[in-house]
Order: sequence, then C-alpha cells, then structure tokens
Amino acid sequence: MRRNKNSNKRQAPSLKPTNGGGSGGKTLCGLLRGLLLIACCLLLVPALPAQQDWIRTGTGLGVEKIRLATPDFKLAAGAAANTPELAKVFNDTFWNDLEGAGIFDMVSKSFYPLQQPGAPAEIKLDAWATLPPNAAMVAFGNAAADGQNLTVQGWLDDAKNPAAPQVLGKQYKEPSTSEGARDAAHKFADEIIFRLSGGLSGVAESKIVFVSTRNGHKEVWEMDYDGANQHQITHSSSIALGPKLSPDNSRIAFSSLESNWEIRMYSLDLNRLVAFPRFGGMNSSPAWSADGSKIAFSSSRSGDPEIYIASADGSGLKRLTTYRGPDTSPVFNPKSGTQIAWVSGQTGYPQIWTMESDGTHPQRLTDGGYAVSPSWSPNGQFLTFSWFRKYGPGAPGARDIYVMDISSRQWVQLTHDGGANDFPSWSPDGRHIVFQSSRSGSEQVWSMLADGSQQKQLTISGTNSQPSWSFK
Repeated sequence: MRRNKNSNKRQAPSLKPTNGGGSGGKTLCGLLRGLLLIACCLLLVPALPAQQDWIRTGTGLGVEKIRLATPDFKLAAGAAANTPELAKVFNDTFWNDLEGAGIFDMVSKSFYPLQQPGAPAEIKLDAWATLPPNAAMVAFGNAAADGQNLTVQGWLDDAKNPAAPQVLGKQYKEPSTSEGARDAAHKFADEIIFRLSGGLSGVAESKIVFVSTRNGHKEVWEMDYDGANQHQITHSSSIALGPKLSPDNSRIAFSSLESNWEIRMYSLDLNRLVAFPRFGGMNSSPAWSADGSKIAFSSSRSGDPEIYIASADGSGLKRLTTYRGPDTSPVFNPKSGTQIAWVSGQTGYPQIWTMESDGTHPQRLTDGGYAVSPSWSPNGQFLTFSWFRKYGPGAPGARDIYVMDISSRQWVQLTHDGGANDFPSWSPDGRHIVFQSSRSGSEQVWSMLADGSQQKQLTISGTNSQPSWSFK
C-alpha cells in the first residue's frame, strides 16, 4: 500500500554544557540528554507502526487472526439421497464465508485429523489444538435433508480450552435446495464472525446492487455479497444508473433516463416501481441516510447540478449547495448522520468535499487530480473514493481506489494500475469494499478487503458497473 508522507521533520535541539559548569553541569547535561532520548524513543517508536497500520486498525483488520478449523459437516444417518450434494454446497459456502471475513487464519484441510466430528460427543479437541492443525477454534456439525427441508446442526468449540463452555451451538432448517444450503452456511458463518469479532456481524447475508448490460439495456441487478444469485431487478428497457439499497433493504433508489433523468424508486416488497416526485432538470446519484428517513441527490433543476436533500418520499426538498460547476454524488456519514460527502467541480477538476447535512461548513478533502465516487465507512472514520491523482494531458497514473482518514487526511491507495477503478462502496461490517474495474478487459464488479487485499472478480457476463453494498 502506498501512503502520503509528511516531509516536515523537526530536529531536537542539542544540549551543550555551559563553560564553567564543572562535573555538576556535565551530570545535569547527561541527565537531560538521557531524558530527551527516552522521550524521543517513547514518541517515535510507536508512531511508525501506528502510521503504517491505521487503515487496518480502523477497519478491524489489524487484530491478530484467529486460527480456525472447519471440517466438512458430517452426513447424518438416514438422510435423503440429495444430502451429499447439499452438504457440499454448504461446506464450500461456509469455508468461503469464513475465509473471506478477513479475521481468520483458516487451517488447511490437509492438516486435519482423520476423525470427522459430527456432534460434540465425537470431537477430540486435543487432536485439533496441537500440531499440525494447531487450531484455536473448531467449527463442526452435521447435515441431513429430507424431501422438503435441509437441517444443519453446527457447533463452535475453543480447542485451546477444552474445559470451557461451548462457544456456540446452532440449528438451521432451510428448504432442501442449493440456495437453502447457502443460506444455512451464511447464517452460521455470520454467527461465528459475530461471536469472534467483538460483536460485529459478518456480511455473508448482505446484498450488492449494480448496473448490468447483459440483457441489452442498463438495468438494476442484485447479487449476494460473494457474487452468487445474480438476478435482474428492473425491466425498463432504458438506462438505469447509481442504484442504492435502502437501509431496510425494502427499496432501491436509482436514476433513470425517460423523458429526462429522474430519481426512481423500486419496491422489493412489491416487485415494482413506486411513486416518487419528479423535480425537473436532470436528477441523479441518489443516496440514503442511515435511518432511511432522507435521501440526497444531484439535480440541475435550478441550473448547474447542485446537491439537494428531501424526505424519503420526496417531500420537503431543500437545496444544500450553490457553487459554480457541477455538484454530484452525495453520501451521508452513516455514523453521525450529520455530514455529507460529495463531488464538487467548483475549483475546476472534481474533488471530494464534506459539509454538514444542512449545507454549512464545506471542506475540501482531496488536494488535486480527479476525485469522484465517495463512499463513507460504517464507523464514519473513512471515505473511500476513486482518484486519478495525476490527471491531465500526458500525466502518468491511473484511476485507482483510495481510502482517506477524515480527521488526519492520511490516505492509502488500494488498487494499483490495474485498469480504471471506480464506484467503491463499503460493506456493512466496514472490512470490505466492492468496486468497478476494467482490469479484465471490460467493466466488472470486484470486491476486496478494506486494506486492498483479497481482490476478487464477482461478475463476468456482460458489462457490470456502479456496485453498491447494502446497509446490512
């Protein structure tokens, strides 16, 4: 990861004994020098790793990873013939959910004991706690399907403390389908992540909305967090852009080209578009407040595109910006609810700015180049955005994803010269980011951990862009 460096360095003043100070002056001087050296060490030594690891610490990725073993769930006696197939779907999904969480060191299955435990009475924790597995935790269980349901029983044990109470025991009953097996795996994985990561839920059950051209038009699509279950939402045969899921996952706000660019609202409960006011001018880039009560967007109804805010039903419209040049892509601080980040062209090339949710106290964050598509972390500490830092004719560089700490203005580059990267969006746990990239030859949706590691392509068919992660 690259980071900006502070070139302002200060040297401590040297201490010299005064003439005629004698041995007492030399002793005092030596004492002062020693104290100064100790103070410098105390100040400087912790600062370096803190400066290097601030992004990992702030996103919960900086803690020591828990060494976790997950033997395949055992087939229950008398299970239906399709149980092995469903168990494989469960096991594969469960492993991927835990491996992708960013907080576990997954023990290779080649190190596992030959015993396959399916219930608490069958597990020998000492075989898992010692080399070669050397696991700190073991997640295990059994699965059985009948004609209608898949039943999964799962447990989580502390391998290093066999006398301790069981950490977790759960049972799930889902439809006897591949999707049911995936749902059971997602639920148990999220429970484990919640228990072992300080009460922060995992993202295995979250959703991502995005824009896809695979049916010939730019329509809104939805998929699971890992790219599975991709399906079309809108069927307008027009152009849809900038989809955003509401905090309760019941609606999707997006902009659509009809007679003009309008903000549209799609109800996932009703599976259809629902009424939303038309404001005149070009309207785009809608964003929800974390409580779902407000929506911000860009509108040219008064001339230049400006940032407006309204209630979730479109009432109470209020203009927030009055600058020359376009203002677009607003996003609420989900932690405070009182700040909005947005993209403004008031100084020339677009830059990332923040302001209070009433439009006061604007502050510019980026210091040049071409910066767009801000997304706020769930804890309100960071912004991620797309930044072409050396933008201009003949300038070297590329459009990459960055993260900035709002208070210190430190930034970290997460992608490096792999095509054009844009539209980053934080996961609800703050440990992952989804984004759009052209590195594979066409625009596709990718995901990564918030420190830039584990970059994975989620879409393949057609052109896919502008992803946005659900609030939960």
